[in-house]
Amino acid sequence: MKPSIPTSILAAAIALAVSSPASADPIKVGSKNFTEQYILGEMYAALLENAGFEVERKINLGGTLIAHQALVNGDIDLYPEYTGTALSAVVKGDISPDAQKVYETVKDFYSKEFKLTWLKPTGINNGYAMVVRKDTADADGLKTLSDLSKVAGTLVMGGGPEFPDRADGLPGLKSVYGIEFKEFKQFAKLGLRYDALDQKSIDVANGYATDWQIGAKGLVALEDDKGLFPPYFVAPVVRQQVLDANPKVTEVLESLGSHLDNGTMRKLNAQVEVDHQEPEDVAKAFLKEIGLIK
Repeated sequence: MKPSIPTSILAAAIALAVSSPASADPIKVGSKNFTEQYILGEMYAALLENAGFEVERKINLGGTLIAHQALVNGDIDLYPEYTGTALSAVVKGDISPDAQKVYETVKDFYSKEFKLTWLKPTGINNGYAMVVRKDTADADGLKTLSDLSKVAGTLVMGGGPEFPDRADGLPGLKSVYGIEFKEFKQFAKLGLRYDALDQKSIDVANGYATDWQIGAKGLVALEDDKGLFPPYFVAPVVRQQVLDANPKVTEVLESLGSHLDNGTMRKLNAQVEVDHQEPEDVAKAFLKEIGLIK
């Protein structure tokens, strides 16, 4: 005859099983190798820890294909990725300005090919941005790229080394908007473009929508009113095996999405890059401020 288990112990064991995350293994949270990714990765890790999961951080893995392969291999369980990046680098699909179409294309491909799940995207769309100083925007009445097309011939643009040849670079600006600049100056590093813009050695720069300089320097990011630049909405990408074992993970990670947009991300990026705060500290302070962790 088997010894009976006291009712109180059995009840306690059942309660523990119900309240604890299903997986005993830590959830491995990764990121790519730049500031915004560090912050987002730390946010996901902190949210999961707050929900009772054990977390292993693998922040700063490297570029897109390195992080993606780590996810496919199971070396990490999730990381933040951009829809446009996934479309061009992994899916290798046709570029589209339709954000929902890009998201669905990427989501379906990842699910079928890799058993990876794209959760709901945040409000961050970190694609290309054409940026001007406020004095230039005010003087020339610039709000959109269509506005820019009317005065581009009098302006000097600064951009990265790949911008003259990309379909969504100078060729795209010419074909979609008829934009041709007076001169193009090449800058290998993003920060140098903003320095040149500040020093008025260029009038227009190509950056990214969540660059901290846009907010901190009071610059104007012109609206891409004809949809030249593809959408780059960020979302957590998670191994389906992890979601199956821990259904709560979806709710926990998606709770962040509505609190993030480009303006918010610029401020958070500045706290790391300008104020030299640690990404983990910035992430946790923000999550406390919006009430997602205590």
